[in-house]
Amino acid sequence: MPPAAATNLGYEPPDGGWGWAVVFAAFISIGFSYAFPKSLTIYFKEIQEYFSVSYSEIAWLSSVMLASMYAGGPVSSMLVNRYGSRPVVMVGGLLVCTGMVLASLGTTIIHLYLCVGVIGGFGLAFNLQPALTIIGTYFQVKRPLANGLAMTGSPVVLSTLAPLNQFLFDSFGWRGSFLVLGSIVLNCCVAGALMRPVNKRAEFQPNNGSPTSRRKVSVEAAAVDLRSQSVNHPTKDDTNKSKCQSFVSRYIDVSLFTHRGFLIYLIGNVLMFFGFFAPVVFLAPYAKHQGTDEYSAALLLSIFALVDMFIRPITGFLGNSKWIRPRIQYFFSFAVSYNGVCHLLCPLASGYGGLVVYAVFFGLAFGMLSALLFEVLMDLVGTHRFSSAVGLVTIIECGPVLLGPPISGALVDMFGDYKYMYYACGVFMLVPGIFFFIMHYYNYKKLDEEHRQSMVVEMRISEEVVELKLNQNEKTDNER
Repeated sequence: MPPAAATNLGYEPPDGGWGWAVVFAAFISIGFSYAFPKSLTIYFKEIQEYFSVSYSEIAWLSSVMLASMYAGGPVSSMLVNRYGSRPVVMVGGLLVCTGMVLASLGTTIIHLYLCVGVIGGFGLAFNLQPALTIIGTYFQVKRPLANGLAMTGSPVVLSTLAPLNQFLFDSFGWRGSFLVLGSIVLNCCVAGALMRPVNKRAEFQPNNGSPTSRRKVSVEAAAVDLRSQSVNHPTKDDTNKSKCQSFVSRYIDVSLFTHRGFLIYLIGNVLMFFGFFAPVVFLAPYAKHQGTDEYSAALLLSIFALVDMFIRPITGFLGNSKWIRPRIQYFFSFAVSYNGVCHLLCPLASGYGGLVVYAVFFGLAFGMLSALLFEVLMDLVGTHRFSSAVGLVTIIECGPVLLGPPISGALVDMFGDYKYMYYACGVFMLVPGIFFFIMHYYNYKKLDEEHRQSMVVEMRISEEVVELKLNQNEKTDNER
């Protein structure tokens, strides 16, 4: 298993400058990626009645869109590695626009699945992953803060789209609203234009004068020399195998499946995502089910988004502090567990006032988790491997993302009550939260042990290098 993620990028990130313009662009791109599927829930009740479908069938609309967004992660990663973030994001904006325009002409719910779900979802994938990746190239010291600010785009866009969608529906119906939304999402193309590639010409300058630097260079040279002596001449089979491996590695870093931290993150997230999106998807329908009017139900999403909007940059600021960043995985574990507790307590909220209280606490929990979701992955695997890691994570997570809301909708259909859906989501969040606490404690302990062992090995190699140099000097003096 590898030790802690490396922080040497091969160049010095600006940690500011044009990077803040990139953060603003990522703010827009990530905002539409996450807020767009949630904001469409305003139309669910009307689309459900129009096509005469069940709760679980209408829930598939946002599920297919989110699952397509996650399934498109590896494709987006390949395009980003080949062409960079800027053109990929711009193409993503065009895809979402196309999907919404075609959906406005839909005659069946399957038509909406294909246009909004598949085409729109892939467009959102081309917005999400490039925005997450480019932040890591511009920031290192301030990276948690930059990620927190960029992830704030989701609640800001959601708090704007939720009441706007209700207004659009009242004015133009759901078909006309989809046309307008298709034009609005073209702002992602503008955001993509701001994602200028980072200047990587500023290399790190090692301090060659310090004894520590000299010792490190000597150790690395000795290690390279030892490795070069132990390498055998490759056979033909080995050459063919290495060609296949290099072909695969150009698209995806499968060695991440041997990375302890990555596996912990992946296992916990797969379970967590069964209950991650459903509470947001069904918040407005739940309020309407309790007799709340449409605008008040939409206001719940705005309240949720407002709290979410303020907690994300605060979470990024806290995650960047010297007290939390060294053990940021515990902070993430708390955020996951907190979400689970909120959902388990939601059925106890009575009336519209109770739903407002739930929306506030859920906004806090959801915002904390979302601000840390990709920062902790970058902390585990490092910036160099993040693009491949997020692609692998999203393609695997598309299963629970796809099935989570329909399973929750099926619970509503089965029992005729939303409380069982919230209980299930609470369990799906609380269990991985506890899992993260336990496994990250184990991971941090193993990383400390591996660090101590590496220091011992480094000291041993350093002593061998010094002894070897002394022997060479003695031999040279004797020859003279």
